[in-house]
Amino acid sequence: ARRVLQALALLFVVSVVTFAIIHAAPGGPAVLTNPDISKEQAEQMLRNLGLTDPIPVQFWRWFQNVLRGEFGKSYSQGLPVLPLVLERMPASVLLAGSALGVAVLVAIPLGILSAVRRYSLLDTLAGAVSVFGLSIPVFWFGIMAIILFGVQLKWLPSGGMYTLGAGFSLADRLRHLCLPALVLATISIAQLERYTRSSLLTELQADYVRTARSRGLAEWRVLGRHALRNALIPVVTVIGLSFPRLVGFAAITETVFAWPGMGRLAVDSAFQRDYPVIMGVTLIISAMVIACNLLTDVMYGALDPRIKLR
Repeated sequence: ARRVLQALALLFVVSVVTFAIIHAAPGGPAVLTNPDISKEQAEQMLRNLGLTDPIPVQFWRWFQNVLRGEFGKSYSQGLPVLPLVLERMPASVLLAGSALGVAVLVAIPLGILSAVRRYSLLDTLAGAVSVFGLSIPVFWFGIMAIILFGVQLKWLPSGGMYTLGAGFSLADRLRHLCLPALVLATISIAQLERYTRSSLLTELQADYVRTARSRGLAEWRVLGRHALRNALIPVVTVIGLSFPRLVGFAAITETVFAWPGMGRLAVDSAFQRDYPVIMGVTLIISAMVIACNLLTDVMYGALDPRIKLR
């Protein structure tokens, strides 16, 4: 109950800050800049949308509607915000989940090998891959991937979630998913590999590992049953926080690859100053972050029985 109350308080703070920032930005909704409407019509639309009221009044009205499950209507599309955002959520979850899966499958084994074979050629190459992943701009990497694999080699589609006009095909969906998922996974691969390597190296130097080796246990048992389990605790933290972060970071990737997810919806809404949609996307992603934090705490207890959740 205390965790739920803390989560609600945090969501309220996030909504206040976001509401204040987007209304403080210069300009207004794009629907008011239509050259076909007069100045009087634009002012009337402002009054109809309630944008002439003081910011605290606007926020309180919006907050009361949210408590009733109503997130308002999109200024640009005229549709209810909540169904509009939820319609885009599966695409973002699919992309972020695939990117996280790729990152876990690549980074953790690579981090383990780097720790076991410290200062080897493999460790050096893994470190170079991590530096590359942390340093390269995602939008540039996405454009380069499109040019190489989509335009030059023509191995993979350069954008979209499926082939227009074609029926549903799992192979077609996977082909469209490959490039954006790999590009989005780059940063997480670099971070997870470094965390896994560093944490495992620390555990391999601990007293209990030396004791296990002195008892004659096989190296794979020392590594798998003792050191690795404790080393994965900080890695679980990174994994637990990576999924909602990837959903948020996907805004750039979704825009580059024309992926119809929440990130692209948020970018389009920001350009159009579509305040209700921006607030809806922000609130939902914030709720996902809080839920993943709670799940991470639960996984702590599963990995280390000494940890008691209070």
